[in-house]
Amino acid sequence: MVHAQFDNTARQALAAKAVDAKIRKDLSWQQIADAADLSVAFVTAAVLGQHPLPKASAEAVAELLGLDADDTMTLQTIPTRGSIPGGIPTDPTIYRFYEMLQVYGTTLKALVHEQLGDGIISAINFKLDVKKVADPDGGERAVITLDGKYLPTKPF
Repeated sequence: MVHAQFDNTARQALAAKAVDAKIRKDLSWQQIADAADLSVAFVTAAVLGQHPLPKASAEAVAELLGLDADDTMTLQTIPTRGSIPGGIPTDPTIYRFYEMLQVYGTTLKALVHEQLGDGIISAINFKLDVKKVADPDGGERAVITLDGKYLPTKPF
């Protein structure tokens, strides 16, 4: 049976427990994703409380991290999503994404609507990738791909 949470407290506690186990076992997010047989972005988001894992993936992640049966069940529940509680984020990395949307949000909206029409980009039917590439001017760059299904607005 599918279950959903109405409060994210249990999910936040599990995320803290899972991250602690990840650190103690010196695992990467990719290793955890490999055990789950899903993408690293989806599994990381799930372990951090933003997605439910399918049963087999939840069991594999729980086993790898040394989590119990209750934790395995919680990994499978549909969470109350949202990882940035009220106000402007204070973590520098998360703040930079907030800043990017503050600066480019209206530009992204204008370009999406011009090229695709009136609608939204789904964060449910979604793919995410993060890659490190060399910067031709020296150093490194982060290439972040946000790939969401476009859902047109339909008059009714």
